[in-house]
Amino acid sequence: MGSGTIPQPGSHVPPIGRVLVPVPEDRRRDRTRGSHAVAQSIENHAVIGDLRTAALVGLDASIDFLCWPRFDSPSIFASLLDDERGGEFCLQPKLDGARQRQLYLPDTNVLLTRFLSSRGVAEVSDFMVMAEGDPAEHATVQRLVRRVEAIRGPVSFTMRCAPRFDYARTVPDVTADGSTVVFEGKVAGSEPLRLRLHATTELRIGEGEVSAEFELQPGENVSFILEDACHGADSDASRPDYVADSFKRTSDYWRNWVRRANYTGRWRDEVTRSSLALKLMTSAEHGSMVAALTFGLPEEIGGGRNWDYRYTWLRDAAFTIYAFLRIGHVEEAKAFMHWLSDRGGQTTADGTLQIMYGIDGHSKLEEFELPHLRGYRDSTPVRVGNGAFNQLQLDIYGELMDAVYLSDKYAEPISRDTWQGIRRGMDWLQQNWQRPDEGIWEMRNGRKHYLHSRLMCWVAFDRAIRLSRKRGLPAPLETWLDTRDAIYNEIHDEFWDEKQRSFVQYKGGNSLDASCLLMPLVRFISPTDPRFLSTLEAVGRGLTDDSLVYRYSTANGADGLHGDEGTFTMCSFWYVECLARAGDVAQARFLFEKMLGYANHVGLFAEELGPAGEHLGNFPQAFTHLGLISAAYYLDRALSSQGR
Repeated sequence: MGSGTIPQPGSHVPPIGRVLVPVPEDRRRDRTRGSHAVAQSIENHAVIGDLRTAALVGLDASIDFLCWPRFDSPSIFASLLDDERGGEFCLQPKLDGARQRQLYLPDTNVLLTRFLSSRGVAEVSDFMVMAEGDPAEHATVQRLVRRVEAIRGPVSFTMRCAPRFDYARTVPDVTADGSTVVFEGKVAGSEPLRLRLHATTELRIGEGEVSAEFELQPGENVSFILEDACHGADSDASRPDYVADSFKRTSDYWRNWVRRANYTGRWRDEVTRSSLALKLMTSAEHGSMVAALTFGLPEEIGGGRNWDYRYTWLRDAAFTIYAFLRIGHVEEAKAFMHWLSDRGGQTTADGTLQIMYGIDGHSKLEEFELPHLRGYRDSTPVRVGNGAFNQLQLDIYGELMDAVYLSDKYAEPISRDTWQGIRRGMDWLQQNWQRPDEGIWEMRNGRKHYLHSRLMCWVAFDRAIRLSRKRGLPAPLETWLDTRDAIYNEIHDEFWDEKQRSFVQYKGGNSLDASCLLMPLVRFISPTDPRFLSTLEAVGRGLTDDSLVYRYSTANGADGLHGDEGTFTMCSFWYVECLARAGDVAQARFLFEKMLGYANHVGLFAEELGPAGEHLGNFPQAFTHLGLISAAYYLDRALSSQGR
């Protein structure tokens, strides 16, 4: 293991010897380099990415979470889950008591973190390099760029880069290579991982980490670039103009992407930020989308509802396509349909699909725990993989058919081979729609006949019928029509509770479920139908807390899990849209704008909100941001039609 100080070109070269300055344990735990260590909250983070992976950057400019090289690869920084063992990349000024501000450059995913003090002002710029115009380049160019500048000073800074490979199970070796440093370590089941750190200041090597201390005058800056070591020490990242050039190219990439959207209504900034967050969750290599960028973040502090969302749920991806198409981003729909067509080719002989896949389409997502990690605020276990991958969730066929129908209409007509795959899936669903399943919320207490699953089976047949008629595609239309009508009648006959005047979560039960809010959104029932209006009132009474909506009651372990959870933010946006569709536009707008107030400082949402408005669950979550886009889109149209 190498150690020492890395000089800048042209400077005096000291000998590379033994470890010069081991980093004391108290400094490893002390995120502020002061006397008290406080881990950043989930909501105190922004996100940067390159359409292969993404990093969470705290308000203190520490990178607290990053998997490399892909979304579902093992983490290299995970201090959000364990600030001692997880690994981090800190870059901070020595300005005690400085106020911290964070913002994105408008219409980009380029992040600025500012430190404001009467003694000085500093700014950290963070981005992952994008290459304009050619998504294939994202597979070969993968760099994280950090640049710190003194705005008013002088200002002293500290930097510590301490990656921990393979979900913090490996402390990498650190060696000097010219004016750069290489981190190398083992990753289970893979080739050894090698990362290179370029810097425009001297680096000091410690055990499994490097650090730096430097002072900048106003206008001076220092840069750090982390990349795959396979690019070599003489890669173009070492060019003097590389950071400025890549900053411009990356900013241009995101602004050009935003420019393709056609949404010009109210709340454009919030819709744009949500679309940028969704885009960060898409894979340029494969066209697939992850449900969230993180794993292990709890739905209840100290509880065990801690899951891995770095995979492609067919349901979430289908909803995301709907959100993209609504605001004019058709290329994402085309790319996902090509990915989906490949999955159709992987179906079993009977036409069945899994509910989720890896971003490259792999199907085994075995769930296991990382007992060496303390978990976010001691919330354990920290899980990787997702054991729900082999569950039966019949609703995915409806969400996929809705996405296929809309993509065919607004993006690209489906191919014959894709239609053949759809036919196989519909033939299977024809024989199996009456089966109990685990449902949209992936219950772990046994299968039931869930309302949402039946509803989306109706959607599957309805959209397949529409698509066949529109395109003249061969199909057993009479059989499909009979099945669609049978499902419609069963929902009204078997899932309606006359006593409480509402649709219920599952057949034979009396529990409410916020997924019933999708009934008018998928055009199963009119939003002004008396049955739906009374259901909407029941949701308002039983699952709603001010503007916040729970997805269902967790009392007495109703979902097969221990503990509680926060309100589900996507359901809150569904509730807003349903109110607007039902005619209560003023109340819908009021609740929508209250919901926007729960976004974090850069407009991002996690999966859930806790009792004090704290963000819970994986972050940022696609479901939440696509729900925001859908609600904003409809509410804007409703307000405009009323001349407001």
